Amino acid sequence: MLITKVDSWEALDSRGRPTVATRVALEGGALGVALVPSGASAGSHEALELRDGGGRYGGRGVRKAVGHVTDTLAPLVTGLTPTRVDAALRAADRSPSFAVVGANAVLSVSLAAQLAAAAAHGTSLARYLAADTGPLLLPMPMVNILSGGAHAGRMLDVQDFLVVPVGATSFAQAVEWAVAVREAATRLALARGHAQAVLVADEGGLGLPLATNRAALDLLTEAIRAAGFAPGTEVAIAIDVAATQFFHEGRYRLAREQRELTATGLIAEIARWCDHYPVISVEDALAEDDWEGWQEATAVLGERVELVGDDLFVTSAERLRRGITEGVANSVLVKVNQNGLVGSSRAVVDLARTAGYRTVVSARSGETEDSWLADLAVGWRAGQIKVGSTHRSERTAKWNRLLELEATEDTVFAGPWPGGRPGKDAA
Repeated sequence: MLITKVDSWEALDSRGRPTVATRVALEGGALGVALVPSGASAGSHEALELRDGGGRYGGRGVRKAVGHVTDTLAPLVTGLTPTRVDAALRAADRSPSFAVVGANAVLSVSLAAQLAAAAAHGTSLARYLAADTGPLLLPMPMVNILSGGAHAGRMLDVQDFLVVPVGATSFAQAVEWAVAVREAATRLALARGHAQAVLVADEGGLGLPLATNRAALDLLTEAIRAAGFAPGTEVAIAIDVAATQFFHEGRYRLAREQRELTATGLIAEIARWCDHYPVISVEDALAEDDWEGWQEATAVLGERVELVGDDLFVTSAERLRRGITEGVANSVLVKVNQNGLVGSSRAVVDLARTAGYRTVVSARSGETEDSWLADLAVGWRAGQIKVGSTHRSERTAKWNRLLELEATEDTVFAGPWPGGRPGKDAA
């Protein structure tokens, strides 16, 4: 189980941008290969994604990060067992955000070591990470249907409108229902003259130039019905507001709608959406450092919907602890590249669960064909997963992995959700 070799190279993500890929080899021949994802709407408190600058790939090259893997990190972890890798990686760069070697360099080694360890044990990564030998918990999917914000050229102010198949009784059924809704949304959009409906945004959703955010909610609710499902009880809606992206000088500017709102005004707007549409989850309702606004949002909406912190918490135990202390949000989005280490990301999941917060394991807009994210969500018993739409192979790789786990492992599904409320028994 000792690490014998670490290789790293520059690969491409789903947007054609460079990312760090690393392979870890163990005694006995077990291998783990991991490619690191990248976000478009990245929070300012995330761990540092090291880029080269200069002319290559518009400055987005990652040769420096690859060099840090081969020259700095590989010598530190060679000869260690995979269980000791994260501690060695943390010791290599004590800066809060891995600013010296880059979180993309660190995460590639952390992930590859876990994958190699699972291979050496002859088991799935999900089972390797699981805390017991009981049935693995398959997460409820949150599936992107309509995209705006940084994922679709800001055709909408809000970043993503997703469906949650709350009435499904298996993961396979949940995916089937989500596919049906997306196809219905495409047909409706084409019928209304949206030529761009045949195109996909960064995460595989439809990028439509709709006039308002309510128009997106109208279209999505109609698509749920057109696909043959009852809105709210069978298929519900989740919204990723990504409010940090349109927060300027203390105000929330909805450029598409030519409006400017205070935090109170935006919360009231979201509350009206929840009144009129089957919304059960709202992510990043306020900006990443608008803690006062988040407290108000939690007081107004926290008993009605899942309030998810992404840019707010950035998979940071420190920021989550502050949220717990101040009574902010009730759910945390978990993105391992925000943190940099597999073990530390899991610690955030455990902290959230102990505090009664829900957890959603999430992909990024710049993804790869790797499927390890699905195993993390299952092994950690997160209860929910968000990887994008049902189009584009870097998205379907994760859905397909979960379908494989359902078919080949001892599993239970996190649904259906009673009353359409998410994650009640995910722990």
